[in-house]
Amino acid sequence: MTLKISSKGWVVIPSDLRKKYHLEPGDEVDIVDHGGVLALVPRLEDPLRGSAGMLKGGKSLTKALLAERSKERSQER
Repeated sequence: MTLKISSKGWVVIPSDLRKKYHLEPGDEVDIVDHGGVLALVPRLEDPLRGSAGMLKGGKSLTKALLAERSKERSQER
């Protein structure tokens, strides 16, 4: 997909992509430079709130590591 930059520096995001990524008028996006490649990334309203619970639900890594270490200690004795 190729887009043109207007004389004011504007780029129009096609409607199918706006719908796909739930972008509405007034939403903010970040422009990220990945070493010569520019990416538009939708900005979360509150990054901490927006990412809350992302890692929830899995087995606790801390508990698994402590259990493994306890097992190793008993084998050392």
